[in-house]
Amino acid sequence: MKKLALILILAFGPFLSFAQQKLNKEELQLVELIDKNYQETVALLEEVLNINSGSLNKEGVREVGRVFEREFQKIGFETEWIEVPAEVNRAGHFVASRKGTKGKKLLLIGHLDTVFEKDMPFTPFTWLNDSTATGQGANDMKGGDVLVFASLKALHELGLLDDRSITVYFMGDEESSGDNELSRRDFIERAKSHDIALGYETAQGFNSVTVARRGSSGWTLKTTGRQSHSSGVFRESVGYGAIYEAARILTEFREELAGEQYLTFNPGQIIGGSDISYDEETGKGEALGKTNIVAREAYVTGDLRFLGEEQKERTRAKMQEIVDRNLNQTDAEITFRDGIPSMSPREENYELAAILNQVSLDMGLGEVKPGDPGSRGAADIAYVADILPGLDGLGASGRGAHAPGETINMKQFPDLIKRNTLLLYRLTR
Repeated sequence: MKKLALILILAFGPFLSFAQQKLNKEELQLVELIDKNYQETVALLEEVLNINSGSLNKEGVREVGRVFEREFQKIGFETEWIEVPAEVNRAGHFVASRKGTKGKKLLLIGHLDTVFEKDMPFTPFTWLNDSTATGQGANDMKGGDVLVFASLKALHELGLLDDRSITVYFMGDEESSGDNELSRRDFIERAKSHDIALGYETAQGFNSVTVARRGSSGWTLKTTGRQSHSSGVFRESVGYGAIYEAARILTEFREELAGEQYLTFNPGQIIGGSDISYDEETGKGEALGKTNIVAREAYVTGDLRFLGEEQKERTRAKMQEIVDRNLNQTDAEITFRDGIPSMSPREENYELAAILNQVSLDMGLGEVKPGDPGSRGAADIAYVADILPGLDGLGASGRGAHAPGETINMKQFPDLIKRNTLLLYRLTR
């Protein structure tokens, strides 16, 4: 008898706790529908995780898009594939939409691609234990995409999307965009006809939501020196060479800029020698040289993460100042390229976080607080953050994003779907 009681608590406990909270009749029905549809939700998650969709695998990205096209059409959405210009060299984006006149107009943001390309070892959807599964893009962010669909499916089945405006925009190149300006043009334009943007990047559990995210940009440092016999290094006529100059610049970056809140700058690659070559598309480089030669060339690539344009521009100016100092017989130049802008905190974002917090409290899931912007990297919601108020980090939870063995927390997944469903419900009333 005790065993039976335990089984009943495990099976129905979450729903019973919700029923005791401050949910109306329709919200309770939505919670019940999420449970009813859950095995179908897991099956959809497994299907999309088992498709390799690295950003450069254009056919794989489109295949995941076709799966979502099939599913969204079943629940009354119009679907389309947004092609990007050929020079972007990416698959494009999936969009599902329905239009109405009631409630807030919502833009729901996800991405179909992962960092795992076809030439990398493939990890299919696999249960690790009763609460954890693994798979490529499990939490970043196919889990979030599936969560979006599961919420909208429940709302549709109760007729709660009738006469509502929802646009689902799943990017095909979030992890590696070919040309941000060209690839995001349609996305930015569509955002202007909406009221709220919600992003479904990885959730940091139940108790945190993203109201701001840092932006990311890139930089490239090139240094040159006077090639000579190594025995002459440091002499006035020979100087220090390109590698010492690169090392000097990187050290001063660290000494003069490290420690500022929300600011990071990381040299990801460095190559040096008498002759170097580098392919910017693949990130592969080659250096020729010997230990008895003062290096003639060095090349460094890195990224810069920031919160707000002022921090980005001020940091770039300081980096340029450091680059211009130059050791004897060396020269250096740095170039900057924009990537994803930052999602700056705004009052309306905190107001949305308060709505989510109330949903969570009403469900008995605990308090939700705005998270630290420094803990989140760049994301697509930032492209429209100056146009729309929004929240991010509403997707699936898990660990190890961008690494082999990436996981999704299947214990939290159902409740994250339920909470998101009720958030959408309340925003669209």
